[in-house]
Amino acid sequence: MEYFVNCNTSTLAPYANALSKEQVEHLYRRLGFSASVQLVNSQIGQNAGQLVDSLINQAQNLPPIAAPVWATWNNSNYPEDEDARRTLMRTQRSEFSLTYTNSMLNNTLRDRLSFFWSNHFVTELDVYECNAFLYEYINCLQRNALGNFRTFVSEIGLTNAMLYYLDGVFNNGNNPNENYSRELYELFTLGDENGYTEEDIIEAAKALTGYVERGELGCEAVQFNPERHDAGSKTIMGQTGNWGYDDVIDILFTQRSNEIAEFISRKLYEFFVHPDSKEDFINNTIISGMAATLVANNFEIAPVLAQLFKSEHFFDDDAIGVIIKSPFDLYFNFIKETNFSYTDTTIETAVNYSDLLGQTLFDPVDVAGWQRDRQWINTNFIIGRWLTLLDVIDGFYQADEEQFRTFAMDAVGAANSNTSNPETVVRAIVEKITPKGMYTEEEFNNCMSAFKIDDIPEIYYGPDYIDGGQSLWVLSITPSVPNQVQLLLKHLSRQPEFQLK
Repeated sequence: MEYFVNCNTSTLAPYANALSKEQVEHLYRRLGFSASVQLVNSQIGQNAGQLVDSLINQAQNLPPIAAPVWATWNNSNYPEDEDARRTLMRTQRSEFSLTYTNSMLNNTLRDRLSFFWSNHFVTELDVYECNAFLYEYINCLQRNALGNFRTFVSEIGLTNAMLYYLDGVFNNGNNPNENYSRELYELFTLGDENGYTEEDIIEAAKALTGYVERGELGCEAVQFNPERHDAGSKTIMGQTGNWGYDDVIDILFTQRSNEIAEFISRKLYEFFVHPDSKEDFINNTIISGMAATLVANNFEIAPVLAQLFKSEHFFDDDAIGVIIKSPFDLYFNFIKETNFSYTDTTIETAVNYSDLLGQTLFDPVDVAGWQRDRQWINTNFIIGRWLTLLDVIDGFYQADEEQFRTFAMDAVGAANSNTSNPETVVRAIVEKITPKGMYTEEEFNNCMSAFKIDDIPEIYYGPDYIDGGQSLWVLSITPSVPNQVQLLLKHLSRQPEFQLK
C-alpha cells in the first residue's frame, strides 16, 4: 500500500465553505466510527464550525457508562471456588466489553476519544486482573476524554488499574519504584528524553511513594499510607521541597507546559489528521498552533480539538483517506456505513476478530500502546482482515439479504432507486465505503466486474434493454441484486482503498 507523505499546507484557519459529502464522511470517520448514508446526507452543506461544535457539545454532555453492580467488588464478593470465581469474572468482563463497544459505536467523539486515551494512558487488564479496577479506569477515560488534560493526568495516575499496572502499589518510601514516574514523563506528558533527566525520574518516584495499602483480599482499592511515603527533600526539575503526588503534577505542568502541549498536540494530530507530523510546516504551524491553544486554555482539551476539527487543514483533500484503519475501525466503520442490522453477537464477533488482528480491547500490546497505522497491515494481518471481513459480510447476508439491496438504494438515493444502470450503483457504493473512491479506472472496472455476475447477461443492464416496458435489470426489484451487492462488498473489502479512512 502506498505510504502517504503529508503534503497538507492548509492552515488552522476555520474552514468557511459548506461541507461536501466527502468532507462530511471524513469528519465522521475521524471523530467517530463513520456514519450511515442518512446521517451523512443530513449534514451535507452544513457549516463546519456549527457541526463540530454540536459533536463536541454532545460528547461533553454524555454521562459515563453507569456503574455495574460489581463496580466496587473485591474478592470477597466472588465465589470461593476458583473455577466459579473465574467464570463469573469472565462473564462480567464480557458484558462490560459489550457495553463499552456499543458506546463506542453510538457515542461517536466521546468514546472515539476514550479509546484513544486508553492507548495513551495504557494499562493492561491481564496484568491487574480486576473488574472493579477496569470500570474505574474506563470511567476515568470517559469523564476526562474532552476535559482538562492536567486533571486527567492527576486522576489517571491514582486509578487502581494504573497503580497496579505500573507498580505504584510497590512504590515504598524506603525503596522507590521508578516505573510510573518514568512513564509519566516519557509516555504520558513529555515524550522520550524531552525536558527531564534521569534524576528527575528518581526524585519524582520518591514523591509518588505511599500508595501501597492493598488490603488482604485482593482487588481492593489502593489506599495512601503516609508512613510509607518518602518525607524527605526532593529536587524535581530544579525545584526542591518535601514533594508529594500533587506537587509532582504541579511542577511538571508549571515547568514544562510548552513541552507537554507540543507532545499532546502531536499525538492528537497524528491520530485524527495524519500519521506523519514531521514536516516543518506541520511542526511550525499546525502543532505549534494547537499547542498554543492548549496552553492558553489551561490545558482544556476541547478547545484544541475544536480548532483542529474546524480548520482548513483538517478538511484539506490531503487529509482525507491517509490513515490506515485499525481493526476496530475496520469492522465498526463497515457496520455504521452499511447501516446493516447488528446484534450483540455481531459486536462480540468484531471484538474477537480485532483481538486476532492485534487490537485486544482493554489490553494494548505494551505500555507504549498500539503503534497504529502501518502496524495493522503486515503480511499476516492483511490476510486476516480480508478473511474476517468476508465472514462478517456473509453473516449479514445470511441474516437478511434484502438489507444489501436497501443499502444500495440508500447509497444511490431516492432519485435513482429504480435505476437500471449498474455503474450508478457501483459508483455510489464505492464512494460510500472508501474515502476517495478507487485510485484508477481499471480498479473501478474491476468493481463493476465483481458486481455484474456471470448469471446476468450484459444485455439485461441499461435503459435500452426492456421487456414489456420494464428494464430487464432494476435495482429495486431484480432478485439477484442483494447477491450482487454482497459480491461487490467482498471485492471492495480486499482493496487498498478500503483499508483507509
